Amino acid sequence: MRVVFGVLSLLIALAVVGLLAKKQMSSLSVALTRAQAPATADPVASVPAPLPAATPQAQSQQIQQQVRQTVEGTLQQARPMPDDN
Repeated sequence: MRVVFGVLSLLIALAVVGLLAKKQMSSLSVALTRAQAPATADPVASVPAPLPAATPQAQSQQIQQQVRQTVEGTLQQARPMPDDN
């Protein structure tokens, strides 16, 4: 009986991890699709993807620049204030 509960709990934990991984991968694919979309009003989507022929150092610098621009853009946005009732 103890073995059955152990295996059952292990399967439940595996299912939860699988669902979380699936959710993370789907949001990652949405983010990649959004980043490769044509330029829109979204500042993240207007940043070009790294060139495949670029050196690893150039790709790294470009990714760092993209992250820096994204963080700066996010910090510039106003935080929504809750309504005090």
